[in-house]
Amino acid sequence: MRLKELRMKKGLSQIKLAMELNISQNTLSRYETGKREAGYDMLIKIADYFNVTLDYLLERTDKN
Repeated sequence: MRLKELRMKKGLSQIKLAMELNISQNTLSRYETGKREAGYDMLIKIADYFNVTLDYLLERTDKN
């Protein structure tokens, strides 16, 4: 998942993004490292937050 890449491009800390998504910083960290998978609702929330498609977020395409 391109979560860390998108977060860093926006200049956000994990804590700030976690607050925006209403999740813990630990959960966000696990999403970024692949130790935990986001559910469908969270994937949509992340894609909407960064204004990208789910396919782009999940690295199925390079077109956002």
